[in-house]
Amino acid sequence: MTFRLTLVAAGRSSSRLGERFGDDRPLDPEGRLAAERAAPALLPLAAAELRYCSPSTRSRETGDVLGFTPLVQLALRDCDMGRWAGRSLADVMAREPAEVDAWLGDPRSAPHGGESLHAFIMRIGGWLDTRPAEDHAKMVAVADPGVVRAALMYAIKAPPHCYWNVDVRPLSTVTLTGRAGEWRLRVDGT
Repeated sequence: MTFRLTLVAAGRSSSRLGERFGDDRPLDPEGRLAAERAAPALLPLAAAELRYCSPSTRSRETGDVLGFTPLVQLALRDCDMGRWAGRSLADVMAREPAEVDAWLGDPRSAPHGGESLHAFIMRIGGWLDTRPAEDHAKMVAVADPGVVRAALMYAIKAPPHCYWNVDVRPLSTVTLTGRAGEWRLRVDGT
């Protein structure tokens, strides 16, 4: 049994410089406008048999703006950043530089007391591998960019440290086809 899952990165909730770990802010005005503009091109994805989203506010709002009416999946939540949640990378670097270095250098490290990068990728992979096995089913999931990156790392069996080398832009899409443990990556474009 094979299926197709298109991942849509959630719209923007803050400027890149304003991002914080575990940020759960709604779409900002530019993010909402971008989602509204992207909706006509992405609307065909709403015909998917199964439509999911991360539990974050921006993922739910993006799914709604795109007309998907997605089902929230708790397993698609972003990485648990423990005590760093709500703080910016610059703030954490200023206070805990050795811990940030450990976190960036070792995918199994979780100096923040939350989830390691490796555990995060495996959690997202577990969700992928347990999707309903209806032959040729089509699914769509709106997720935070970090979740999309984790899914890609899992699907192509890339080492976890490669996570940092993938940039996922808001409202970008990528499609995974296959079944549990046997994924193929299709980069979508216009």
